[in-house]
Amino acid sequence: MNIIGIDPTQVDTEAKFKLGTIAGDIGTTGPQKTYRYVQYDAATAAVAGVAGEVAYFLGAGGSQDNVVTSDLSDSVNIGAGVLQAALADGEYGWVQVTGPATLTIALTAGADGNALTPVGATDGTLDVSALVTDHICAIADDISAKEIICCFPT
Repeated sequence: MNIIGIDPTQVDTEAKFKLGTIAGDIGTTGPQKTYRYVQYDAATAAVAGVAGEVAYFLGAGGSQDNVVTSDLSDSVNIGAGVLQAALADGEYGWVQVTGPATLTIALTAGADGNALTPVGATDGTLDVSALVTDHICAIADDISAKEIICCFPT
């Protein structure tokens, strides 16, 4: 289901959309962005969901369940998107999956134009891809300004 006109910063305690719903901001000014509706899980380390940080799919099958976390150690190193709001454990909200985004946390390493992956990163951010087996989910646009181009799975 693709929808438009959502508030990507909305936080829900109960699911308001089917998990995995894709939404866009077609018709708004500026570059087009696409979002995915997910449920947040703080995971083992109880990592809070922070707006502007990267979330990853939680464990095996997380992409099928649309459950995400910022706890990289509990993920399968597959980026899910950039959180659009602060999400607590069990809450629902949106992650940005395509288009330009500005992170609130610095990338682990890299330079403008580098392919980015969760592999080798720290919680909530991305690192430069070093292997062909790394999941590429973004491109560094302006690393000093924490700007990326999202290409997370939709």
